Amino acid sequence: MDKDTPIAAALAQVGSRLKRIRTHRNVTLSALAEATGISKSTLSRLESGQRRPSLELLLPISQAHQVPLDELVGAPEVGDPRIRHTPRVRNGRTVVPLTTQPGPLQAWKSVIPAEQNRPELCTHDGYEWLYVLSGRLRLVVANHDLVMEPGEAAEFDTRLPHWFGSTGESPVEVLNLFGRQGERMHVRARPRSRNSDGEDSPDGHGAV
Repeated sequence: MDKDTPIAAALAQVGSRLKRIRTHRNVTLSALAEATGISKSTLSRLESGQRRPSLELLLPISQAHQVPLDELVGAPEVGDPRIRHTPRVRNGRTVVPLTTQPGPLQAWKSVIPAEQNRPELCTHDGYEWLYVLSGRLRLVVANHDLVMEPGEAAEFDTRLPHWFGSTGESPVEVLNLFGRQGERMHVRARPRSRNSDGEDSPDGHGAV
């Protein structure tokens, strides 16, 4: 293949792109080899450019990293990066999706009306992180029943009985990150500090 063709130029960049994605995710060659069934030596040769990339090799790598195949073989097209989605109403709540790509993690902005203040606990697979933007949020997870203020964050396993909504005083606006397969968010609100009398410090932030 002519080295000056666009396809050849794109393939020449695959190795460095594979290594960049792997190292960014803190994945070792051994771990990737175990996840893909591709030998460690073959993966190393791919990253160094000594092995020609093929669909047979790239597909399991893209699945292991959970990234689209075109992210491995070429730079994304330059376009308007803004996400334009029409707000939707689900179960009386206004939700705005903040992600466009399919994947294990999804981001949403939710506006919960004040009248949604009666807990209706549910369970399902996944892991959820939420951040209160405005209003006061009531969060119930298992035996925890908390009121969260703007700027507070929480994370929890959605296999536990849970519910969140307004305290009834006003609508509440929330940013959600949801992991469908139970991925844990690497953001956690710091636990409430306690003073010498064992009482919660007024400036502490609650966490689940």
